Amino acid sequence: KVMRMLRRDDPWFEKFGEIYFSMVYPGVVKGWHLHKIMTLNYAVVSGAIKLVLYDDREDSATKGEIQEIFADRENYALITIPPWVWNGFKGIGAKPAIIANCATELHDPAEIARLDPFSKKIPYDWGLKHG
Repeated sequence: KVMRMLRRDDPWFEKFGEIYFSMVYPGVVKGWHLHKIMTLNYAVVSGAIKLVLYDDREDSATKGEIQEIFADRENYALITIPPWVWNGFKGIGAKPAIIANCATELHDPAEIARLDPFSKKIPYDWGLKHG
Protein backbone atom coordinates (compact mmCIF):
# COMPACT_ATOMS: atom_id res chain seq x y z
CA LYS A 1 0.00 0.00 0.00
CA VAL A 2 1.39 3.40 -1.01
CA MET A 3 0.94 6.21 1.50
CA ARG A 4 1.35 9.57 -0.22
CA MET A 5 1.80 12.48 2.16
CA LEU A 6 1.95 15.67 0.11
CA ARG A 7 2.66 16.82 -3.43
CA ARG A 8 3.68 20.29 -4.51
CA ASP A 9 0.69 20.40 -6.89
CA ASP A 10 -1.83 19.62 -4.12
CA PRO A 11 -4.14 22.63 -3.65
CA TRP A 12 -3.38 22.65 0.11
CA PHE A 13 0.41 22.66 -0.36
CA GLU A 14 1.77 25.98 0.94
CA LYS A 15 5.57 25.73 0.86
CA PHE A 16 8.41 23.48 1.94
CA GLY A 17 10.51 24.18 5.02
CA GLU A 18 11.65 20.75 6.21
CA ILE A 19 10.46 17.23 6.91
CA TYR A 20 11.11 15.60 10.26
CA PHE A 21 9.85 12.56 12.15
CA SER A 22 8.68 12.22 15.74
CA MET A 23 8.28 8.98 17.64
CA VAL A 24 5.96 8.42 20.57
CA TYR A 25 5.56 5.30 22.69
CA PRO A 26 2.14 3.94 23.71
CA GLY A 27 0.66 5.92 26.59
CA VAL A 28 3.16 8.80 26.26
CA VAL A 29 1.90 12.35 25.69
CA LYS A 30 3.88 14.88 23.64
CA GLY A 31 2.43 18.33 23.99
CA TRP A 32 1.30 20.98 24.26
CA HIS A 33 2.99 23.20 21.71
CA LEU A 34 2.08 25.72 19.05
CA HIS A 35 3.98 27.42 16.27
CA LYS A 36 3.72 31.16 15.69
CA ILE A 37 4.70 31.02 11.99
CA MET A 38 4.97 27.39 10.89
CA THR A 39 2.11 25.35 9.45
CA LEU A 40 2.37 21.65 10.32
CA ASN A 41 1.42 18.82 7.96
CA TYR A 42 1.29 15.60 9.99
CA ALA A 43 0.92 12.04 8.73
CA VAL A 44 1.22 8.92 10.88
CA VAL A 45 3.37 6.42 9.00
CA SER A 46 3.51 3.68 11.66
CA GLY A 47 1.62 2.95 14.85
CA ALA A 48 -1.33 4.99 16.09
CA ILE A 49 -1.88 8.31 17.85
CA LYS A 50 -4.59 10.46 19.32
CA LEU A 51 -3.86 13.99 18.07
CA VAL A 52 -5.55 16.77 20.02
CA LEU A 53 -5.96 20.36 18.85
CA TYR A 54 -7.02 23.32 20.97
CA ASP A 55 -7.85 26.68 19.44
CA ASP A 56 -7.52 29.74 21.67
CA ARG A 57 -7.05 32.28 18.83
CA GLU A 58 -9.07 35.40 19.65
CA ASP A 59 -10.42 35.94 16.13
CA SER A 60 -11.23 32.30 15.38
CA ALA A 61 -14.69 30.84 14.77
CA THR A 62 -13.53 27.73 16.67
CA LYS A 63 -12.08 29.60 19.68
CA GLY A 64 -12.21 27.42 22.80
CA GLU A 65 -12.85 24.19 20.89
CA ILE A 66 -11.01 20.88 21.26
CA GLN A 67 -10.65 18.45 18.37
CA GLU A 68 -9.47 14.84 18.69
CA ILE A 69 -8.18 12.98 15.64
CA PHE A 70 -7.30 9.30 15.75
CA ALA A 71 -4.71 8.51 13.09
CA ASP A 72 -2.94 5.34 11.98
CA ARG A 73 -2.31 3.37 8.78
CA GLU A 74 -5.97 2.35 8.56
CA ASN A 75 -7.15 5.93 9.13
CA TYR A 76 -4.40 7.56 7.09
CA ALA A 77 -4.70 11.29 6.48
CA LEU A 78 -2.67 14.44 6.10
CA ILE A 79 -3.52 16.68 9.06
CA THR A 80 -2.73 20.36 8.54
CA ILE A 81 -2.38 22.51 11.66
CA PRO A 82 -2.16 26.27 11.16
CA PRO A 83 -0.03 28.61 13.26
CA TRP A 84 -1.29 29.52 16.75
CA VAL A 85 -3.26 26.29 17.29
CA TRP A 86 -2.15 24.26 20.32
CA ASN A 87 -1.51 20.61 19.54
CA GLY A 88 -0.21 17.47 21.14
CA PHE A 89 -0.48 13.75 20.66
CA LYS A 90 -0.58 10.56 22.65
CA GLY A 91 0.70 7.18 21.50
CA ILE A 92 -2.09 4.62 21.48
CA GLY A 93 -2.09 0.96 20.58
CA ALA A 94 0.59 -1.66 21.19
CA LYS A 95 3.66 -0.26 19.44
CA PRO A 96 5.45 3.09 19.06
CA ALA A 97 4.09 5.52 16.47
CA ILE A 98 6.09 7.50 13.92
CA ILE A 99 4.68 10.84 12.80
CA ALA A 100 6.03 12.67 9.76
CA ASN A 101 5.78 16.45 9.62
CA CYS A 102 6.25 18.33 6.35
CA ALA A 103 6.58 21.80 7.85
CA THR A 104 6.38 25.10 5.99
CA GLU A 105 9.37 26.60 7.85
CA LEU A 106 12.77 25.52 9.11
CA HIS A 107 12.83 24.56 12.79
CA ASP A 108 13.27 27.65 14.97
CA PRO A 109 12.89 27.30 18.76
CA ALA A 110 12.07 31.02 19.01
CA GLU A 111 8.76 30.56 17.17
CA ILE A 112 7.50 27.69 19.34
CA ALA A 113 5.43 28.07 22.51
CA ARG A 114 5.14 25.10 24.89
CA LEU A 115 2.87 24.11 27.76
CA ASP A 116 2.93 21.19 30.15
CA PRO A 117 0.62 18.44 28.80
CA PHE A 118 -1.43 18.66 31.98
CA SER A 119 -1.70 22.47 32.10
CA LYS A 120 -5.11 23.73 33.19
CA LYS A 121 -4.88 26.45 30.49
CA ILE A 122 -6.14 23.84 28.03
CA PRO A 123 -9.37 22.11 29.14
CA TYR A 124 -8.39 18.58 28.20
CA ASP A 125 -7.71 15.40 30.16
CA TRP A 126 -5.22 13.11 28.42
CA GLY A 127 -6.21 10.28 30.76
CA LEU A 128 -9.73 10.04 29.36
CA LYS A 129 -10.37 7.34 26.79
CA HIS A 130 -12.33 8.91 23.93
CA GLY A 131 -13.35 7.42 20.60
